[in-house]
This record gives sequence, C-alpha cells and structure tokens, in this order.
Amino acid sequence: MNLAFVESPVQLLNVLEWTHTRGGPADTTVVVLPPVDPMSRGQLRRMVELARDEGITVRWQEARGEAGAPLKALRALTGLIRRADRIVIGDPFSRYVQLLLSLVRTRRITVVDDGTATMEFVAQLARGERLVRWHRRGSRGPRELLLAPVTSAARRSFTPSATRTVEVFTAMPVEAPQGVDITSNTFAWTRERFGPPLITKGADLVGTSLVETGVVDPVPYQEAVTALARTHGATRYFAHRRESADKLHALEAATGLEIVRPDLPLELIARRGPIGHTVLSFPSTVVHTLPLALVGTGVKVAVCDIAPEWLRDTASPRAHGFLSGVTETARDVQRLSPWRVTAVTAEG
Repeated sequence: MNLAFVESPVQLLNVLEWTHTRGGPADTTVVVLPPVDPMSRGQLRRMVELARDEGITVRWQEARGEAGAPLKALRALTGLIRRADRIVIGDPFSRYVQLLLSLVRTRRITVVDDGTATMEFVAQLARGERLVRWHRRGSRGPRELLLAPVTSAARRSFTPSATRTVEVFTAMPVEAPQGVDITSNTFAWTRERFGPPLITKGADLVGTSLVETGVVDPVPYQEAVTALARTHGATRYFAHRRESADKLHALEAATGLEIVRPDLPLELIARRGPIGHTVLSFPSTVVHTLPLALVGTGVKVAVCDIAPEWLRDTASPRAHGFLSGVTETARDVQRLSPWRVTAVTAEG
C-alpha cells in the first residue's frame, strides 16, 4: 500500500499526478491533514472529490485546531503507517509530518511537489543542512529546540541508504542529491483530465502570499499589482488561498480588478478555462507549473521579479536570492523587470 500525507490542495494534485505516472491509483491511500484556514479546506474538499473519482482512497484526518487533536490523529494513524509499503509526503518541512515519519518502517519514501519549497528541500538535502523553510529566519527558539530531534530524525529519513530509497516527484528544476531519484512531473493527468481551455483577449494576474508570510511589504506589492494590471490590461486577480480578505479588498478598490477565489489549484483552473492570453505572476510555483499545464494552448506566462526594496525587515536574508532563483530557473516564461513596474506606478 502507498500511503500519502497531504496538507494542501497542491500537494494532493501532485499525488494525483504521481499515481498517474505509475498507471493509476495502485492501492494508494491519501490521508488529508487539513489546515485551519477556510480557503485551503474548501480547495482540499474539492480535490478530495477529484481524487476519489480517480479511484484513490482518501481519509480526512483532523490534526489541528483543538487541544488533543495532534495526539488523537497520531494514535489513529499509527497502524496505517506501519502497514504501508511506501510513504508519500507532500510537505517534508511540516513538523507534524516529520513526527509521523518517526513511526515509518517502510524502505521507500516519495516526496511530491509542494511548489517552490521543493527546490529548497532538495538543496538542503544535498548540502546536509537542517530542514528550514526559505522564508523563515531560522531562529532557534524554545519550540525549535524542542522539535530539533524530530527534525533531525526526519532529515535522516530523507537520506537514501542501502535499506531506503528516496524519490522526489517534481516539476521544479532541481539537481538530484546523491542517491535520490528525481521523477519529472509534467502535469500529464491535468492535461488529459481538463481542457483545452477557452483563451480570452485579456490578461489574468496571479496573487501571492508573500505579504502574508512577512516577505514583501504590502504597499509596494499593491503598487506593483496596479502597474501590472494597467500595463498588460489584466481584468482578473486569482487570489492565493492564504491572502487576507483586507488585502484583497484594498487591491480591488485600488485596481478595479475582479478578485477571484479559486476553488481548485490554479493549474486546474487555468486548464479548465477560460484563461487570459497572458498570465502575470510574481515569483511562485505557477511560473514553473503553468507552462506545463498549458503547453500547446498559446497562453503566455510572464513573471515580475521582486525588487530588493519591496522586502520587509522581517524577511529572511535568503529571501531575495531564493525568489530570484525561482524566476531565473523558470522555463518558457517572459521575465518582467520590477524597476519598470515601479516606474509605471510613479508615472501614474
């Protein structure tokens, strides 16, 4: 049995893509560990419907939000974990998933894409570093010190050995660490299941949660969105599921853009259509995945870099370099200068 743990809609989408490359569900059970925010939960429920339609067994397991939920979930999942032949993981940085890994006896582990975080995971694995999300400052507070043994054990679980195989299933441009198998995610299931989409004359803009994660200041972000919409004739703004309502209301008022809260990951929304002839984005997962999902449709994907002065003081020292790397390694996209965007805003 393949046992997958997912915490986001994108992770579940990529489990579907992974099973597709293997010829079907192949005795796969997915355990959904939902976050507490309503938008993510809503998208996850829609993705669960699609997964069940594909013949995958899905178990919805609450592990957050109330006292005792993590331990209750751990007890409920122990037997399932120990019976699994392969563990499939959507977020190797998740502390809860790392805790579940301590129960794993299987010799086969697969990590499926969690977007651009996969790039950082593979790089840290290759360098032998501890697992830290790129937008975190990496401080060693009491909680981090308490969980350090769990993280260290997880780090060993992701290291191939004579008795353990490790696979990374990804659409990201990564170089395989020694002993790790890299399998390309081409979004074949998405293309077969949806589309081709109707292409509209306008442009669409993809939102990001860089403000919510403390990386980008909200003022230059709003200015950049305004300038991009004006310059490229964008009419819709596809919000990231973690963007705040207050921020989106402010963007709508400032830009006149129609704010769209997708009920599925953007790769599926774009493939179903309608979608603009140009899709504008900041550095994010979609600059790597949309060209694959929309190959052959004629849709152009353009990415606007993040200028250093847009970053907040709370941003990790690694933030700008990481975001630049996301853009620089993207294939089949048009690159837009943030300084030209700023100039357009100033002229306006």
